[in-house]
Amino acid sequence: MPFSRPTLTDLRGQTAADISASLPGTDALLRYSNLGIMAEVLAALAYLHYGYLDWIAQQSTPFTATEEALEGWAALKGVTRNPAVPASGTASFPATSGTIPAGTPIARADGVNYVSTADATAAGGQVIVPIAATDVGAITNAAVGVALTLGIGVSGVSGQGVVSAAVGGGADIETDDELKSRMLLVYSSPPQGGSIADYQEWAGEVPGVTRCWVNPSGMGPGTIVLLFMMDDAEAAHGGFPQGTDGCATAETRDTAATGDQLALANAIFAKQPATALVYAVAPTQNAIGLTIAGLLGASTATKAAISAAVTKALRFSAVPGGVTDISAIEGAIAAVAGTAGFVITNITASAGVVSPGAAGNITSNAGALPVLGAVAYS
Repeated sequence: MPFSRPTLTDLRGQTAADISASLPGTDALLRYSNLGIMAEVLAALAYLHYGYLDWIAQQSTPFTATEEALEGWAALKGVTRNPAVPASGTASFPATSGTIPAGTPIARADGVNYVSTADATAAGGQVIVPIAATDVGAITNAAVGVALTLGIGVSGVSGQGVVSAAVGGGADIETDDELKSRMLLVYSSPPQGGSIADYQEWAGEVPGVTRCWVNPSGMGPGTIVLLFMMDDAEAAHGGFPQGTDGCATAETRDTAATGDQLALANAIFAKQPATALVYAVAPTQNAIGLTIAGLLGASTATKAAISAAVTKALRFSAVPGGVTDISAIEGAIAAVAGTAGFVITNITASAGVVSPGAAGNITSNAGALPVLGAVAYS
């Protein structure tokens, strides 16, 4: 039976009762009496002690540890917190001639700064230059077409350009919950030299990666396909990685990936078994449309809560190419206050099938991950 920690009110009542019991026949707890004040002070001190002991108990196991204690438990298994990292990619500037030298500052309109990482010379009416962010975090990611400006003038090169290949790989520092998930995976599934759990662990060590599914032989015998998501770092794109699918830069047996996929593939390459051919792949979207009856008069806040609940349920239950049970969606909606009596009358899937009937379970196409699409109320 768990220990029931007394509240501050309970402790105040207990100290007051103890003092009164020790001084029968007197009114020792008048409003401004010294004994009354001492009772309040002692109760507060005891409450702080209980709080500290509660905190110590939480730090004594990996499952409930936080902050420094969590990092200590994780370090025992070789798991460390992922730092915030910068994004990298490619930019293009119109040009008739000239060379953008390595180290040239490049700015984005919102103040995020990049720098060219190699010399790039004009060819075919443009200069294509590799860039890396000088800042860190998910904010340094940028989609194809985002406007960029050269920080210095270069003869023959326009000062205005765009992102030509997704600038990806940027991620914020790992949260306690994300670190704890990776740590508990290692405690429950010790390394085995290339098992499915090993690939999931290795993927989780890459800053920004939040979910990963392993598909052995997904591209043929001897191949490993890693479908992954970056729910926080690429939140602007629904959590879907930005780049092109492929292998690590050092892998000579197939085409190298770009963007977020390349960041994952390169990180895995240093740890994978030598003979495995590993592909980093972004799932495609299977947009799930819902028609819900019985809530036509629901408030805007309730409808927003329904969308948030279904989105969360899909994040935890959906699998690329797998089956998503309608019960997971119904349970999420039912947990929202004010939704009693709702009925899901129709479900659509942009990359999958729904069966049995118009509001059944959802089977996604290979590589497609269910995400919430439009929600209609009737």
